[in-house]
Amino acid sequence: MKQDMTFMVNGDQYSVQVDTRRTLLEVLRETLGLTGTKEMCNKGDCGGCTVIMDGKPILSCLTLAIEAQGKDIVTIEGLADGFKLHPIQQAFVDKGAIQCGYCTPGFIMSAKALLDKNPRPTEEQIKEGIANHICRCTGYVQIVESIQAAAKATGGAK
Repeated sequence: MKQDMTFMVNGDQYSVQVDTRRTLLEVLRETLGLTGTKEMCNKGDCGGCTVIMDGKPILSCLTLAIEAQGKDIVTIEGLADGFKLHPIQQAFVDKGAIQCGYCTPGFIMSAKALLDKNPRPTEEQIKEGIANHICRCTGYVQIVESIQAAAKATGGAK
């Protein structure tokens, strides 16, 4: 069954007809062409599909698209300003936390939600904020350092 829905993604309003069984991840990637959000485990175990919905990080592979009706969604594509990377994205590059890059969008989106809520997180709070993410390439040290550097760059952490 299809249903009309309207939601905001990265500041743009979209009105689409969606099969009520499709996930937000499928609609973002296949309908809207926003492929920065990654499909990895498709079971909610890895965090690769994380987006921000109404200020909170969510797993888009477990969220039905219809649940986004009237919501404000931010994906990795919504962070950069043209060719100027968001401070979190830049910190991931600078600290070498990207490796293959496949899990990076999910980590960055969780980091963004964390820093929006708590601009001065402790190392423990950062680790807690990314606890549902899996990276097979890096140690998590560079990822935590990236989030600390982003917090500092945006006026948060010391």
